[in-house]
Amino acid sequence: MATTHSNLLETKKASAFFQNACLQHRFIRSKDTSNIVERPERLRAVSIGLAAAIARLEEAVSSGAPNQTTSSSPAKQPDPNDLAEVMGRMKLEHDSSSFIRSPVSVVQSRATINILNNPAVKFIHGDIEGDVYLENLKAWAKGSSDKVLNNESEIPEHLSQGDLYLCPESIDAIQGAVGTVCEAVDTVVASSREASGVSGPSSTSRRAFVAIRPPGHHCGEDTPSGFCFMNNVAVGAAHAHLQHGINRIVIVDIDLHHGNGTQSIVWQINEETYRKVLEQKGGGPPSSPGPQIYYGSTHDILSYPCEDGKLNLIQAASVSIHKSHGQYIENVHLQEYRSEEHFWNVLYKHEYSKVLRRAEEFLDGTGGPGDDVMIFISCGMDACEHEYESMSRHNRKVPSSFYYRFAQDTCALSEKYARGRVVSVLEGGYSDRALISGAMAHMCGLVDLPSSLKIEEDWWSLENLIKLEKLTKKRRGGRPSLGASGSTEPWLERTIAILEPLEMSVPTLSSRCPTASVPPTSMTLRDRTKVKTTSTAESPSGPRTTPARSTLPASASASKGTSSGTSPGSDSGSTEGGATRSNKLPRVILRLGPKPPDTT
Repeated sequence: MATTHSNLLETKKASAFFQNACLQHRFIRSKDTSNIVERPERLRAVSIGLAAAIARLEEAVSSGAPNQTTSSSPAKQPDPNDLAEVMGRMKLEHDSSSFIRSPVSVVQSRATINILNNPAVKFIHGDIEGDVYLENLKAWAKGSSDKVLNNESEIPEHLSQGDLYLCPESIDAIQGAVGTVCEAVDTVVASSREASGVSGPSSTSRRAFVAIRPPGHHCGEDTPSGFCFMNNVAVGAAHAHLQHGINRIVIVDIDLHHGNGTQSIVWQINEETYRKVLEQKGGGPPSSPGPQIYYGSTHDILSYPCEDGKLNLIQAASVSIHKSHGQYIENVHLQEYRSEEHFWNVLYKHEYSKVLRRAEEFLDGTGGPGDDVMIFISCGMDACEHEYESMSRHNRKVPSSFYYRFAQDTCALSEKYARGRVVSVLEGGYSDRALISGAMAHMCGLVDLPSSLKIEEDWWSLENLIKLEKLTKKRRGGRPSLGASGSTEPWLERTIAILEPLEMSVPTLSSRCPTASVPPTSMTLRDRTKVKTTSTAESPSGPRTTPARSTLPASASASKGTSSGTSPGSDSGSTEGGATRSNKLPRVILRLGPKPPDTT
């Protein structure tokens, strides 16, 4: 097909961020990891999906470029053993020919932050009289090996033993994950603010996908749960506010599970901003505006954290409130779909896309388009049709193409209101097939090709996924079988060339890890102990009162309302004005089904 050179330069590029430190977070409590679904290997599956997306996108762009080789007559592929050549072909230089070749920029991030000395982290997870949770988190990880060697759990007993685990290197993973999200925010904002007329590919790289772990959306301000120890998206939003003056933020969460931690944090921030507005209207001193955040989520109300039928959790996961009390929250429950037509023409059109329509209403009602707007996606891929049945037990699934079309629709919203800024961050997703197909579809949705070039949704069909799985399957001993099939399909060969430098070695148990271990446990642990606690994540109408967060980085450490005398997870709460104060999420344990069958 014919496509002009100028049209190709109008492609809206996206960036894919990787962080090797995230592989260091691993389960050391025992050698039995058969039921540990939140595992380092998740990132390899994401890498495969992103590499395949880049290969397909390159093929589509090249097919329409002048003097470019079409897919029917493939160019000579790079030597996969020549790392410099492969990385050189992946890197987006500031010349037009390289830009035509690769509409995705790959970033191997080395960014990291110190969680005890970072304004954005303190804004979300800090305590007003000392960073109790953050200090505890570092101490838990540091002492994890000794605990396990002593036949104890590295996770404090007041927290879930079934869905939380730590090792000494977990802090490196957590700090690297959050640092990479902040780096992606910096990149996207900088691209959107480049002066008009500046040429080159970087001026259009306003969309990013961040492949990190552990996930974050179940973590409240001082309560880890559901594999999550730090709320990556919330910290990224705080960084955008503190460092770049982003005062209106949209967070859309498409994980199978409700992001109770994110909603809790958003509620508290909006409450504080609303209080400042009321105080100023009542004659109080003027102050810089606090952030306003919209949170929209699609999720299965029958799954974690609502699976035990706890009233407050179900209420929180069903909230729909807009503008009243300064809150902007929309929750939509996933439903079973009978066919592709039923999904797209009924459920997606009328129900699931509501989270984006409500986001548009939020932005219209708070000032319309502006330079102070940014959009985040909590991108969980565990709602995918290919997820383990043991994780997705209620058939509340979505087709893989959901991750493509939702990304497209979110990008359209961002073009209208946020100067094209979108940062998507990996949350859940546990089967390799769900992660590969979801990542591939999502990356394609973040790249906006000219209308003359077409993205085919059968790129991530089951047939093509099986080809990818066979081609990238690990041999015995951990050696990859890259290129072993002798495939003649250009996109598969190109996928292998892109994947090779992205291959991140999953660490084995090293000498730093315990030689003794706690007896093997499963991820189905149940704790029926009743915990008397209140939380903004529990109640959609009763968040606790906290001192206002400062919008200045220098004072961000004094941004919480937790007494230093109250340890995270304890049942006792301080009181202020006779009201119980607590910032703890309710104690709910993620329940998994039996070990999934080997799909390879």
